[in-house]
Amino acid sequence: MERFSWPRLLTIRPVYRQLARLLFYAKTEELIGTMKVFCGRANPTTGSVEWLEEDEHYDYHQEIARSSYADMLHDKDRNMKYYQGIRAAVSRVKDKGQKALVLDIGTGTGLLSMMAVTAGADFCYAIEVFKPMADAAVKIVEKNGFSDKIKIINKHSTEVTIGPDGDMPCRANILITELFDTELIGEGALPSYEHAHRHLVQENCEAVPHRATVYAQLVESRRMWSWNKLFPIRVQTSLGEQVIVPPLELERCPGAPSVYDIQLNQVSLTDFTVLSDVLPMFSVDFSKQVSSSAASHSRQFEPLASGQAQVVLSWWDIEMDPEGKIKCTMAPFWAHSDPEELQWRDHWMQCVYFLPEEEPVVQGSALCLVAHHDDYCVWYSLQKTSPEKDGRAHPARPVCDCQAHLLWNRPRFGEINDQNRTDQYVQALKTVLKPDGVCLCVSDGSLLSMLAHHLGAEQVFTIENSAASHRLMKKVSLLLGEPFFTTSLLPWHNLYFWYVRTAVDRHLAPGAVVMPQAASLHMMVVEFRDLWRIRSPCGDCEGFDMHIMDDMIKHALDFRESKEAEPHPLWEYPCCSRSVPQQILTFDFRQPVPLQPTCAEGAIELRRPGRSHGAVLWMEYHLTPDSRVSTGLLKPAEDKGYCCWNPHCKQAVYFFNTTLDPRVPPGGPQTVTYTVEFHPHTGDVTVDFTLSDALDRGC
Repeated sequence: MERFSWPRLLTIRPVYRQLARLLFYAKTEELIGTMKVFCGRANPTTGSVEWLEEDEHYDYHQEIARSSYADMLHDKDRNMKYYQGIRAAVSRVKDKGQKALVLDIGTGTGLLSMMAVTAGADFCYAIEVFKPMADAAVKIVEKNGFSDKIKIINKHSTEVTIGPDGDMPCRANILITELFDTELIGEGALPSYEHAHRHLVQENCEAVPHRATVYAQLVESRRMWSWNKLFPIRVQTSLGEQVIVPPLELERCPGAPSVYDIQLNQVSLTDFTVLSDVLPMFSVDFSKQVSSSAASHSRQFEPLASGQAQVVLSWWDIEMDPEGKIKCTMAPFWAHSDPEELQWRDHWMQCVYFLPEEEPVVQGSALCLVAHHDDYCVWYSLQKTSPEKDGRAHPARPVCDCQAHLLWNRPRFGEINDQNRTDQYVQALKTVLKPDGVCLCVSDGSLLSMLAHHLGAEQVFTIENSAASHRLMKKVSLLLGEPFFTTSLLPWHNLYFWYVRTAVDRHLAPGAVVMPQAASLHMMVVEFRDLWRIRSPCGDCEGFDMHIMDDMIKHALDFRESKEAEPHPLWEYPCCSRSVPQQILTFDFRQPVPLQPTCAEGAIELRRPGRSHGAVLWMEYHLTPDSRVSTGLLKPAEDKGYCCWNPHCKQAVYFFNTTLDPRVPPGGPQTVTYTVEFHPHTGDVTVDFTLSDALDRGC
């Protein structure tokens, strides 16, 4: 067994990767009466830094277009439970003979404030820090006829003032909030509640929700553990099986402290072994003073089975009333009280946490699972005794010290640990590798260089920036790539490999082999079971007119950048194909990037009944003429159209806006015509779609 050297695999970091991935403002100027901004952007495909002139509201449109507002408005269970809880809270205050004065923190569209007024509240102070959203809330409240009872305050709640000249004349006696994320506290709920109780609401006020409880379940799961640790990699060589063992610093690293939030309902029960019952870890009573200080909460349990404790699955529920009769839960199907009534939602999912190290547990031998949190994050540890009993201090958050968890995301760990995928690359390498070969590997944090070395390459270079190509002392006979780059979001962003191949063209020996030798872009029209909701217009929500919000999102989506494809891990979002997959573009890596754009047109016939919610695009890499690796569809769709997607990659989704309205009857278009173009100067891939009732073959 050989333990590979981590620093050598991560040799050179290009300058552009050190730039902010998102936008930063460098200069503004007045153009024809409209403020414009010049935005610096690192192009993930070409590797260059570009300066683009954008509308001054560019960031705002990006935020709105990619927000979860539509998803929340479609969350019937959430909305109904909030409404029930608000009615009950207002009634309790009225029963005391008091005026119902509501503070709504993070009002968004103003929905919860309108519910409160409809339930009988005398006045609502609705706080929204995001100005475009606050402006929209003013319009929505006015359109629904509540302007005299609801005041929108465009501030952070910690900036709100009380008094005759303040934002609120007095403290509120009902506190309504929706400040939660999948982790419950990740959006700063604890500091916001802490400040509100000290400065903005009365003591022992009513709160909706009244209480939240975080639950955890300890499991053993090779699949999920592969998202956190690097496994030994087995390579069949002429000398027999070679095992590449990860470096010690990676094995000992506690990992990244961040939660991995996923649609846990899409993880099969066969992918993990339950080691504990579902344990209530801690609760927060929002009607009383809340503390944002770091804390630990332990629960003793007896393992249900012996095994390796690796992963903690976690979720929460919120109770809208003191009695706990009105409950909204994020529990996955196996822990849900009524799995048939499971509400799909994407704004709140479930959490996967990784223990700092895997630990053996024995059935029936008592242990303590400990949930630690600060003001924004939660993490877990497994201990033999309760930390409260032995007087231990609260441990600090685990921090990655091996750098791998900072470079690779969770799906990338899983991809590298996929032995079947590794075997496919090994077989392809064996067909192109020569004993005296000089290999150049171009991918971020890739193990291809190690594979080439074990398979007998004379020299192997691994670089991550074509500017370093002058270091090569010999002509390269084999150029390798997975390809994978950390800055890539959409499937075609990994065409950066092609641009590097073009940059090192003069260093390639005559007859040099490039692997993969080509790539192809594929497309399929699908019907989503649930994902369509995140882009679907809401119309009315619990009897309130939300068309202004629908128009706001549509306007944001009409902006240039927001009309691009969206990356989604489709293994978490079931869908059915409405068409057969179709190859729409090819990219020949054996040749440099062309100077002129590549364009293709065509039509896709929709062969299965249903709604056409959008088109999914993905790349396939042709390692050799006989070997392909797909970043999207892994096998042909089943008879009923169910799709199996690569779980390590995100696919590109173009939503068809005209088909996302649930009020439109199913059926509709029978053909999708498309025009796709690759722009070599920018590396962009643009696609235009037209839905029609007749088959148009295009050209």
